[in-house]
Amino acid sequence: MKNQDILWGIAPIGWRNDDIPEIGAENTLQHLLSDIVVAGFQGTEVGGFFPGPQALNKELGLRNLRVAGQWFSSFIIRDGMEHVRERFHSQCRYLQEVHADVIVVSEQTYSVQCLDKNVFTEKPHFSKEEWESLCAGLEELGQIAESYGLKLVYHHHMGTGVQTAEEVDRLMTGTDPRYVHLLYDTGHMYVSDGDVLSLLHTHIDRIRHVHFKDVRSDVLDGCRKDGKSFLQSFLSGMFTVPGDGCIDFTGVYAALLEYDYKGWIVVEAEQDPAVAHPLEYALKARHYIDEALLVTS
Repeated sequence: MKNQDILWGIAPIGWRNDDIPEIGAENTLQHLLSDIVVAGFQGTEVGGFFPGPQALNKELGLRNLRVAGQWFSSFIIRDGMEHVRERFHSQCRYLQEVHADVIVVSEQTYSVQCLDKNVFTEKPHFSKEEWESLCAGLEELGQIAESYGLKLVYHHHMGTGVQTAEEVDRLMTGTDPRYVHLLYDTGHMYVSDGDVLSLLHTHIDRIRHVHFKDVRSDVLDGCRKDGKSFLQSFLSGMFTVPGDGCIDFTGVYAALLEYDYKGWIVVEAEQDPAVAHPLEYALKARHYIDEALLVTS
């Protein structure tokens, strides 16, 4: 994959899902990593079923793969920093040992992400005091991450208090750019706001990690009409890999190149592996990247 400043990965969520562990439970780590090699990607993110650093590093080394990062659910508002720090330190130590680049943080206080609630109308909102607590806490976590050689990248996410472009604006304005960076996710931004480029242009100076997730607009419309939850929506096929949905990634990728983005672009598409064969969709994503994006870069 041509541009040496951009690393291409694919997330394990297409094989196994941490929110619904029984989905894809038959897919082993070795199966996942070998599929990633077959599909021609350079790495992945850590899933909840991944082993300790020594075992993981061996499997990665055998396949010449890298780890980009890992999700961290923060509850800064609900629990306070004293309950978050220890878990965060532990995860940073793990990521340092597997030579990761980022730790992906999402504030899960009041989140409906895993609840049986309408994800399109029942998202939470934070008070002024809660925003202040969140921003201060993230700055502290960002400094901790830096001490481990990692960057904290905040994941705007459907069903949470930081979902919309307006909420991302507020988070970026309220935090120190030295310590709090942004994970830019095309799928979540499209479903939330119906637009993916505005956030990219506004916050390119804060973006240090990227998720390429596509959306099937007809499924999205049906899920919104039926008031489905986040889990019901992705099980219905709302998300897919780039090139299989309605998002124009040529414009997104061109903008990233124009801004001289350096870092990971990770293909991520929450789907049921029993319906969407993981290797088939990984190959589909790789074909689209090669034919529609890299051919023009």
